[in-house]
Amino acid sequence: MNILAIETSTQACSAALLCRGEIQQRYQVAPRGHGDLILTMIDELMAEAGLSPSQLSAVAFGRGPGAFTGVRIATSVAQGIAFGADLPVVPVSSLAALAQAGFRHKGYQAILCAVDARMGEVYWGAYQIKQGVVSLLSDEIVCRPEFVPERLEVDVQWHGMGNGWQVYADSLTDRFSLPINDDDMAWLARAEEVAVLAQHAVERGETVSAEQAIPVYLRDNVAVKSKKTTEA
Repeated sequence: MNILAIETSTQACSAALLCRGEIQQRYQVAPRGHGDLILTMIDELMAEAGLSPSQLSAVAFGRGPGAFTGVRIATSVAQGIAFGADLPVVPVSSLAALAQAGFRHKGYQAILCAVDARMGEVYWGAYQIKQGVVSLLSDEIVCRPEFVPERLEVDVQWHGMGNGWQVYADSLTDRFSLPINDDDMAWLARAEEVAVLAQHAVERGETVSAEQAIPVYLRDNVAVKSKKTTEA
């Protein structure tokens, strides 16, 4: 199975290629220029693997939530490749990709993801690992940090991931007593986890057509933000 994955929902831009059971990734933190960077990353990965788009099994992308422009870039690039090569698409939650990183790189079994959504809010999701894959325990939401759900049904050791824990430390750490280090707070969603989650989705037959591949913003008014709060 060959899967190309794209993730541009945050300041980080990344592409990954799952090929012959191995994942190769390009990753760069760059607040601007995702549109140019992601195309170069994809070209490099495909050339190194000796693959053409028609040899892919699917295209996956981080569908958000995240920065409006970044999520839109990932969606349009994935759609373009899928349309051109008649491929299925796998939209993957960017919060789920962040939680999956907590398991793959840290061994965490239960993860609370908090990502700065600007405008005094966080993107929030609670996940538990089941058979090596993240499972969402409640709806992903965007809200003020003091309003995130406090009750956790699963009686396990929880860990926090995402920059929301740092940006809104006063609101979140006072309510949750979790082991969170600087690396966990600095971690951004990456394409390699999008590829991992997409592989499981393809195996379950959970793909969509290119025209059905849509972003998820969570916030209704993303298109009318002021220039000060709009992320590139």
